[in-house]
Amino acid sequence: MNAPAKSGRADVLSRLYDMKQKQLARALQQGNPLRCQVLEAEAEAIFSALKSIR
Repeated sequence: MNAPAKSGRADVLSRLYDMKQKQLARALQQGNPLRCQVLEAEAEAIFSALKSIR
């Protein structure tokens, strides 16, 4: 993957990770443990993808 494509993908993944963290914070406030588990798993997957391209 060339540098501009990597940078663009990293930007998208970074924004997705930030959005997922905000969703997780709301779910924690609402006291929804199952939703929290799902959001945590999604955030971890996004973070792993982000690490693999950096």
